[in-house]
Amino acid sequence: MENPEISGVEYQQGELQGYEVREYLLEKWGRTCAYCGVQNVPLEVEHIQPRSKGGSDRLSNLTLACHSCNQAKGNGEDIRDFLSGLPDLLGRILKQTQSPLRDAAAVNSTRWALFKALKATGLPVTTGTGGQTKFNRLRLNLPKAHWLDAACVGQVESLDVLTSKPLLIRAKRHGTRQMCGTDKYRFPTRHRSRRQIHKGFQTGDLVTATVTAGKKIGSYVGRVLCRASGSFDITTASGRVAGISHKYCKPIHRKDGYAYG
Repeated sequence: MENPEISGVEYQQGELQGYEVREYLLEKWGRTCAYCGVQNVPLEVEHIQPRSKGGSDRLSNLTLACHSCNQAKGNGEDIRDFLSGLPDLLGRILKQTQSPLRDAAAVNSTRWALFKALKATGLPVTTGTGGQTKFNRLRLNLPKAHWLDAACVGQVESLDVLTSKPLLIRAKRHGTRQMCGTDKYRFPTRHRSRRQIHKGFQTGDLVTATVTAGKKIGSYVGRVLCRASGSFDITTASGRVAGISHKYCKPIHRKDGYAYG
């Protein structure tokens, strides 16, 4: 504890107080202003029923509003007076306030069932939340990226971030089950063979080719596109090179369904 003297409500309201609430409201209200529907602007937490008139801090009494709408509504104005000329919008907002975020409820029930099952193994188990992950990332002044979010999960004090780019691995398809080729109108134009391996190579293999004769003399490294004729195409960093004989190709890495970069 940073301050061992606090007690009561202050004991429960740490640095993350209100943070999870904002994340919940962003999902529930679609990251838009409830009153004017504007997006991609800073949004503020808005009390539908003002606290000065008995409104609570419950999620059912909270929504999101842009700064202009929040100022226009005023601190003590009832939403029914503010939207008196927009009955459809008023009804939609009041209805949406009572509907829970069903996705969050489903995830929560699954998460706690999984947590209890893991605890039963006797292994040390800790939990984290999306709001805590975002809080850690912003506190450490890190850019938004999947790999950085993964490193910010849970209790994180500091991070040593790579100064060079990490290895990026992307899942790719293993192939296609298409039985025929089609034109731009999706009409069949040619038959596709089920055979995938030609001359010991398969489309997608990473190869190196050193051509010693002909118009394509040079060295090439890239993914190969195979044909039954043995004349392959190689996709390199600078573009595709066509008409490379399989005799010049040597495999570096067989296709495994992933792309590396």
